[in-house]
Amino acid sequence: MDFIRAHQLDIMLIMCGSVGILAIMTLMPKFVTRRKKVILMLMEAASLLLLVFDRLSYVYRGDESRLGGIMVRVSNGMCYLLILFIPFLVTHFIRDMFQTEGNMEKLPKRLYVCDILFGIGAALVAVSQFTGLYYTFDEHNKYQRAPLNFVSYIVPLFLVIIQESVVLQYRKKVRRKLVLALAISIVLPMVASVFQFIFYGISLITVTMAVVVAVFFIYVLCSLGEDMERARKHEIEFYKEAQERESTLFEETAEALTNAIDAKDKYTCGHSVRVASLSRLIAKEAGVCDDECEQIYFAALLHDVGKIGVPDEVINKQGKLTREEYAMIMEHPVAGYQILSSIRQSPYLSIGAHYHHERYDGTGYPDGLKGEEIPVIARIIAVADAYDAMTSTRSYREALSKENVRSEIENGMGRQFDPKFAAVLLSLMDRDMVGR
Repeated sequence: MDFIRAHQLDIMLIMCGSVGILAIMTLMPKFVTRRKKVILMLMEAASLLLLVFDRLSYVYRGDESRLGGIMVRVSNGMCYLLILFIPFLVTHFIRDMFQTEGNMEKLPKRLYVCDILFGIGAALVAVSQFTGLYYTFDEHNKYQRAPLNFVSYIVPLFLVIIQESVVLQYRKKVRRKLVLALAISIVLPMVASVFQFIFYGISLITVTMAVVVAVFFIYVLCSLGEDMERARKHEIEFYKEAQERESTLFEETAEALTNAIDAKDKYTCGHSVRVASLSRLIAKEAGVCDDECEQIYFAALLHDVGKIGVPDEVINKQGKLTREEYAMIMEHPVAGYQILSSIRQSPYLSIGAHYHHERYDGTGYPDGLKGEEIPVIARIIAVADAYDAMTSTRSYREALSKENVRSEIENGMGRQFDPKFAAVLLSLMDRDMVGR
């Protein structure tokens, strides 16, 4: 304690600089409410002034000049007032927390009692300046405690006890860290008060009040970090929900359009959905990643979208198509490409529609692409499309048997179909993983 007593003026000076830095840092956080920022700034300013005036009271202690008499009296009076003012600001900090975080419209009455206590305490400080209620000065202008000096500690102590009781009662409305910060604001000044009574001449209360203010600043920074993390998680969740809604809307829209296309031909009802499911299964079996499998599914789902422009009488014609009618059918890949290419965020959709009638040997349409020139999506869809066509009843024939389907696929390997994906389909058939 002798060391602290000997160097406390230097300690106060260092703490003044620290508190000043904290005051400047209070202006930096952008996401702290204006009211909370003002309260913190006032707390930092009050703490800084408390250290300054307490230091001045020691500097001018025993100075018998007129200036010394004024400074020592003003400095001591301001110290007593600021020790009250800091808990008063904490009360308003708690109010703000209850209103912003706890969404409390009606605040506890005890918080208003704190305001009354502050008023009483401030009045007592004013009275003490003229009556010697708390302290007096001897003929050498040195500070002397009065018998009722302990009263000056009771009022701020009651303030923080009431604050803690309110926060404990409504602790579910605020963060646990606030309860801890208030506990520190009670324990430290109480311990400091005891030691200051024992070791006269050491301003422990002033130093601990500065520490209390720093604790609340740290609490705000920690809370701000939690708020930002919570906001980030909320943003991620919102983004995921938006993606899910967008995906669901896209899927439902695609299926609705597909149903409208398939409804043009009673024999192909459900064709697009079956082709899409089988295409995804072939892709997955071939080792394609999940994201690309989903792309293949939707591309296959809309592969016949171009048929929407083909007249119903052509699609549902019972007999053999004329050259002109067959030309109309052959135009549906180009029409599908033109429709889907406008969806720029999903360019893969138009690939399936455009190239699913290309043949591996280069004799397909509309562009006569050959082998690896044909996009993978289209090569997969071509196998699945042919399988579903062969296993479904059409206006011009009955569904083929499993043996005939297998034979057609085997004969088409390297000619109509990519051998790799045709082999995958045959493997799925052997394991009964595809329906008829």
